[in-house]
Amino acid sequence: MADAVPVRLEACGKTFADGTRALEPLDLAVRAGETLVLLGPSGCGKTTLLRIIAGLEAADPGGRVWFGADDVTRQPIERRNVGMVFQSYALFPNMTVADNVGYGLRVRKVEPARRARRVAELLAMMRLADLGHRRIDQLSGGQRQRVALARALAVEPRVLLLDEPLTALDAKLRETLRVEIDRLLRSLGITAVYVTHDQAEAMALGDRVAVMAAGRIVQAGTPQEIYDRPATSFVAEFIGTMNRIGDRMFRPESVRIGAAGADSFPGRVVSVFFLGDHTRLVVDAGGAAPVVVVTRDRLGCKVGDVVNLAVDPAEHVRIA
Repeated sequence: MADAVPVRLEACGKTFADGTRALEPLDLAVRAGETLVLLGPSGCGKTTLLRIIAGLEAADPGGRVWFGADDVTRQPIERRNVGMVFQSYALFPNMTVADNVGYGLRVRKVEPARRARRVAELLAMMRLADLGHRRIDQLSGGQRQRVALARALAVEPRVLLLDEPLTALDAKLRETLRVEIDRLLRSLGITAVYVTHDQAEAMALGDRVAVMAAGRIVQAGTPQEIYDRPATSFVAEFIGTMNRIGDRMFRPESVRIGAAGADSFPGRVVSVFFLGDHTRLVVDAGGAAPVVVVTRDRLGCKVGDVVNLAVDPAEHVRIA
């Protein structure tokens, strides 16, 4: 792969022709070689931001995009040398796997022998070496997504952009590919921007996570910073599960179940979910919403049991 480059956006906003404001003017810096995840609910502007980085959308006047020292603001996608991976795969059904992977190299008129070597290298990297001759419709969803990744990487892009690439897959396959993508990005050291609405995916893959809402970045930081020190109530409640009792906010894993004490409060078990390596309890403690408890202890709680809950004050979540 080529040397990783940083990406910088300055005052990039987006207003569509019908007047819809998809993105408020914002600044963003992606470090060379890091994976930055854009996380937020549908309609928050994350895909629009990704498309501005790619060159598929132009920022409003005054916005600028830099790849390293190069101002690429006015460059179309084909001149920015980015790799794109989409939720829908966007593969060519009339081509074989190998031809899909080598498509960008052929367009760039890379000579056939070198192209064949590069395709073989990518197919091996993605564990697709035996499938190069197959048509796309003969592949599983996970295999198609690996082909899409191989095609994006074949041209040695300066920046890899991934737009909800795992959303269309089932839960087990998503988890498997999440691990593979993490391994791949870390081994390549490429600068990557990854869009998702899935909090677990963001926490697993991101060196940093930028949480978005209503066209703005409301907080950016490492997964642990975002989880432990949310900047706003929106971030606190969007990332994982958040409990509230009065003015106290705490995570499910911070709750302890035991004997009554000065700092404990009682509640009645509403639901019990045994999930193998942990148990998830939903407890009515008299608040506006039930308290969610995650524990690895085999407590033997049943629906209707009264339990005493306690949270160490040091584990209360405080808005930064």
